[in-house]
Amino acid sequence: MRIHLRNKKIGGLYIRMKSIRFGLCAVLILGSLLSWLAGAAAGAEDGQDAPDAANGVAVIPVNQTIETGLQKFMERAFAEAEARGVRTVVLEIDTFGGRVDAASDIGALIRNSTMETVAYVNGEAISAGSYIALNADRIYMRQGSTIGAAAVVTVSGERVTDSKIVSMWVGAMSGAAEATGRNPDIAVGMVDETVKVEMPEIPRTKEPGQLITLTAEEAVKVGYASAVVDSLEQVMKELGVSDYDTIEPTLAERLARVLTHPATTTILFILGLAGLLIELLVPGFGVPGIVGICSFALYFLGNYVAGFAGVEHLALFIAGVLLLVLELFIPSFGILGILGIISLISGVVMAAYDTGNALVSLGIAVLAAGVIVAVFVRYFKHKGVWNRFILKEELRTEEGYVSHKAKNELIGRTGTAVTPLRPSGVVQIDGERIDVVTYGDWIAANAKVEVVEIEGVRVVVREVSPSPGENR
Repeated sequence: MRIHLRNKKIGGLYIRMKSIRFGLCAVLILGSLLSWLAGAAAGAEDGQDAPDAANGVAVIPVNQTIETGLQKFMERAFAEAEARGVRTVVLEIDTFGGRVDAASDIGALIRNSTMETVAYVNGEAISAGSYIALNADRIYMRQGSTIGAAAVVTVSGERVTDSKIVSMWVGAMSGAAEATGRNPDIAVGMVDETVKVEMPEIPRTKEPGQLITLTAEEAVKVGYASAVVDSLEQVMKELGVSDYDTIEPTLAERLARVLTHPATTTILFILGLAGLLIELLVPGFGVPGIVGICSFALYFLGNYVAGFAGVEHLALFIAGVLLLVLELFIPSFGILGILGIISLISGVVMAAYDTGNALVSLGIAVLAAGVIVAVFVRYFKHKGVWNRFILKEELRTEEGYVSHKAKNELIGRTGTAVTPLRPSGVVQIDGERIDVVTYGDWIAANAKVEVVEIEGVRVVVREVSPSPGENR
């Protein structure tokens, strides 16, 4: 028993020291990465070449999926251009669309700007990309480019049929077209496949069941584009300038754009949860813990640079991890564990741009991480923390360990009862006093007995009838 308790105390102390070390490493890694990326963002931003205020034209590339990272970059780029006295912003668009909410915010940014905005469609302005282009004061399209096909779809590509969502997006598209002097019916036909739209300028009629997509030449004829051009330099000639500057995303903004993508977020959640749980269940601070910490660090850093997360969200997450660690050692009837889970989930969800998407990603990650941890524990259970509290060594007789001296040699030998056996007592065999029991019979003192069975330390005897002529 002493050995068992001593091992339990040593195991508990080991786990406490491991958990403290784990928590400190988590704080240091998260803090270091946060400081580094914040510094990188500031440094890259300071290193941007300032647009020439004399020419007053700045180009902002919109050449990837429209999401929250792009939105934050464009907000920074518009603010920078306006602060440097730029008169005209050219949006170089080549995108197949993206998130409706991010596109709506970008559209509002364009409409509220005091600078003239020009959209140069250098490839495709599809779906949410067409909405961004429609908010610009002027549109120029490169030969072979297209604009339109703005139906609302899910992440899996399925058409959204909810009338409220479709009506909202139809209103946004038609409103953007009408505000910039374009035919709103064509914008409606880009979204709603149930309407019929006449376009006599082309000539062409959009029938129900179709969506409108305009080529560069068609866009000019229906009044959606100002001209068809061959390059960005030709756009500058149309604007009457000979020089321009481009505001590029910083390294930190590019990284944040990748890290805040829903698919990336889900992967980071899976790696983070699986790594932390495996590290808590398996002794020794190693690869799983480092992977888990770095995954959550990248998640928070991406959202921090994108402007969604703050230090308070990171602190809330770290507090949740520490509360879960304390639950292992402090009997709180699950209170610390529940508070830790609430704190951890709150920190993760509040740091995201869209709490709904964050919860979905977190739910998927919990299921996937559970499977990973179960498989890992299945093959490495001999290293689990529970083995620190259990004395696993067994002292088997087959291995040479015995708890008492065997008395099998007594079977068949006879002796004399020293005390009455009722049914236990003492007998003397070959001068040795031995504690014995009977099968329930009472045997008087001085009676002759024989050993008939040995069960561990239990010696069973029976009375031996005296021989003829022998006195009892």
